[in-house]
Amino acid sequence: MIPQQTSAPTAGPTSHLADLVRTGGGVVLSGAGLSTESGIPDYRGPSGAARRHTPMTFQAFRDDAVARRRYWARSYVGWSQMAAARPNDGHRAVATLQRAGLLGGVITQNVDGLHQAAGATRVVELHGGLDRVRCLACEARVGRDDVEALLHAANPGFRAEVLGLNPDGDADIADEHLDAFVVPPCPACGAGPLKPDVVFFGETVPKDRVARCFDLVGAGRWLLVLGSSLSVMSGYRFVIRARQLGIPVAIVNDGPTRADPGGVDVRVSAPLGPTLNALVDDVLGGQAPPLNA
Repeated sequence: MIPQQTSAPTAGPTSHLADLVRTGGGVVLSGAGLSTESGIPDYRGPSGAARRHTPMTFQAFRDDAVARRRYWARSYVGWSQMAAARPNDGHRAVATLQRAGLLGGVITQNVDGLHQAAGATRVVELHGGLDRVRCLACEARVGRDDVEALLHAANPGFRAEVLGLNPDGDADIADEHLDAFVVPPCPACGAGPLKPDVVFFGETVPKDRVARCFDLVGAGRWLLVLGSSLSVMSGYRFVIRARQLGIPVAIVNDGPTRADPGGVDVRVSAPLGPTLNALVDDVLGGQAPPLNA
């Protein structure tokens, strides 16, 4: 068992983590905490504490037209901020380790696309991506920008102040803006409803996607969890699988995680960006590979 560490990213706190990462062949599992430094709050940490409404469930979205309209009003307002978010040092560090050949696939619980924007490849979006929309009637996929144009045309002059943004792009806005919002039909079949191509609460992650993630974990030499409390089984099951297979597990998270009581091989409780920058320096000695490597 590699010693645990709980410290700020000062002199040498990533040494045990660097020893593990240098062996190569790893897999990253990332959560909302990795994107907080890009201005996207998490669900359970301090930045997620001010949410005014509970997350939309799949059942409510599918069955309740009012709930669906209110969701789309909030999502319409929130999308511009989500689309404007840029990768932070943590995302760039993951991409750098991958370009260096030390990291294979990335499993992300996030729906913001920031891993890919930072240059990472072989990214499995466990919960889907907000940049896509699908029709629940005909299963057509439509780009989010195209749907935004339809929403804009159906709601000319719609304005609402963003009171808070959530990691699923569901913004907090005043209730008086919600009920007049118009949701357009699917441009492919003329029906709908349209739904962001993400997994809502109460919805099941596609089995083939879960299987692909299990395959990544099983083929990896270590699992590095970044910015996830592992509170939901959706992500925690991959830690369980790694432990079952005897694969070392390392966690960098600024706060407690579900895996802590059972112990992990390396544990760093610190801000993600500075810690991962220090990790890259430790592992690569300041010699990051070029973007086209």
